[in-house]
Amino acid sequence: MSDSLQDRPEGFRRVTETLATLQHPHAPVYLDVAARTAQEAADALRVSVGQIAKSVIFRRKLDDAAVLVVTSGDKRVDEKKVAAMVGALARADAEFVKAKTGFTIGGVAPVGHATPPVTLIDRELFRFDEIWAAAGHPNGVFQLSPTQLQALTAAPVADVVQAG
Repeated sequence: MSDSLQDRPEGFRRVTETLATLQHPHAPVYLDVAARTAQEAADALRVSVGQIAKSVIFRRKLDDAAVLVVTSGDKRVDEKKVAAMVGALARADAEFVKAKTGFTIGGVAPVGHATPPVTLIDRELFRFDEIWAAAGHPNGVFQLSPTQLQALTAAPVADVVQAG
């Protein structure tokens, strides 16, 4: 890496440090292009869109907690399935996402949150041996396996996507 970590955005640094602390074998990569959507990330990494572990944040109505659903990039989260597992949900706007996670939308990582969210992992990610997740900034990504994602987050794997 030509420039140093301290030159990178705060969210990217936080995820890099979290992954190092957790002894994850793959350091985050800082892309030359922003990958705010699963398709943009897949194009930049030359992988299938399903291999992108996209982070979707909801607001739990009961206690205003952030609910993070890490889902396969080619799937859509079924809000009713998630609500049945964690309680009634509301939309999370950009301000809520930033306040609760410390990340901006398009760069929400599965680890390194300001406040640990309620997390669910989409079982569809297990179709792949290798997946890529956001690393705290729209230009940041890191490689992992679905099993590593589960270990890093200690989150349950569930059916959280729309049929189809």
